[in-house]
Amino acid sequence: MHASPRPAPDFAAVRAEFALPDAFPPAVLAEAARAAADRPGPGPGRRDATDVELVTIDPPGSKDLDQAVGVVRRGSGFRVHYAIADLGAVVRPGGALDAEVRRRGQTIYLPDGSVPLHPPVLSEDAASLLADGPRAAVLWTFDLDDAGEQVAMSVERAVVRSRARLDYAGVQADLAAGRVHPALAALPELGPLRRAHALRRGAIELELPEQEVVPDGSGGWTVRVRRRLDVESWNAEISLLTGMAAARIMLDAGVGLLRTLPAPDPDSLGAFRRAARELGFGWPDDAPVAELLAGLPADTPAALAVRRAATTLLRGAGYRAFDRSAGTQPPADAGHAGVGAPYAHVTAPLRRLADRFATEVCLAVTAGTELPEWLRTALPTVPDAMDESDTLASRVDRACMDRTEAALLSGSVGREFDGVVLRADGDGGEIYVPDPPVLAHCAGALTAGAVVRVRLIAADPETGRIEFAAA
Repeated sequence: MHASPRPAPDFAAVRAEFALPDAFPPAVLAEAARAAADRPGPGPGRRDATDVELVTIDPPGSKDLDQAVGVVRRGSGFRVHYAIADLGAVVRPGGALDAEVRRRGQTIYLPDGSVPLHPPVLSEDAASLLADGPRAAVLWTFDLDDAGEQVAMSVERAVVRSRARLDYAGVQADLAAGRVHPALAALPELGPLRRAHALRRGAIELELPEQEVVPDGSGGWTVRVRRRLDVESWNAEISLLTGMAAARIMLDAGVGLLRTLPAPDPDSLGAFRRAARELGFGWPDDAPVAELLAGLPADTPAALAVRRAATTLLRGAGYRAFDRSAGTQPPADAGHAGVGAPYAHVTAPLRRLADRFATEVCLAVTAGTELPEWLRTALPTVPDAMDESDTLASRVDRACMDRTEAALLSGSVGREFDGVVLRADGDGGEIYVPDPPVLAHCAGALTAGAVVRVRLIAADPETGRIEFAAA
């Protein structure tokens, strides 16, 4: 007797539920095709930087390549080049393409494909930093001292040429084998220095298990926990360096667009401190949250519960536009608690609307030119567009994950599992089941940080509903 096949998660139903667009309007495609045919070259206002050693590092198969990086030694310090796809060169303000991307806000990713912010002729070809020839870019250049502290910075339009299209696992394997691409020669030295800077800044990094939906090798889908490689963390620090520099430029100029996250309030900090101590982690009163989280074990039950409790400290993220000349002051709390400093999104313009606008502000300010009127007019509208698209992206991601988890578990209703209690309240809480890796609600008397035996009582692939009960 053969077991019945496991139901497949229905991602088409997710697309329909959230009314995700399946195509671009003809006028948008026509404008994108015209923009793709016009490849900017070096000249006035655009430096020829094709001699700079750069590579892209992205997940395998990615075509929407926003960034190309180069990190080398310079004297006793470092020089970092970070080239970002120049969407300002291809999106005409006020055109059909501009209107469409403002409506979309960002690329929405589903396991079986994305709903792109820009037409693929741009996002996966003409505007992407593919390693097949010169490309228009916004080039950030940083000089850092031997401790990894920034001492100089510039940003300009340029033409660059990526030398190779790399992926994280491949670069990590190269490092383990003692070889590294010349463009990344100093990344293994600079990366840990910048990670140490993040800790000193007080950056609150949760490092909870990161679930992702992936093909199961048999035509279906499964969920796995994705472990961040060292090279991913180091590359992320270069992106953060750039975002912090952009925020500083805009704050000093009194005009711009920030990504903000308020510092935790005293009540939240007090509750988190109590939770950490109840879970067995001594925490001196004068020690910052970042220090506690950085010192936690990777994935013990109590540590996972502490990391989950820390999510209450990271609430209220948003985008803030300001223009002092128009009477809108920068936010009083301009920082981002997850970064430990003021921060702006400027490094993913192919996938995120805000980055193009913040980049254009930085280019104008550093060049000493007035912001164009279209940019000043557009800035106040971007936060709402980004907040709406962030909410949509989060809901789509959660719906895909829930349906995949439910499909994996649908044949196991009544079965018992071991789970870690991440959060407990009066009549249940949230648990993490490692195999398969599932986050779900569990009914019953629970204690945060405990390993418990739970019984699966519901798993509906059509709705994504999963329910456990303490066994």
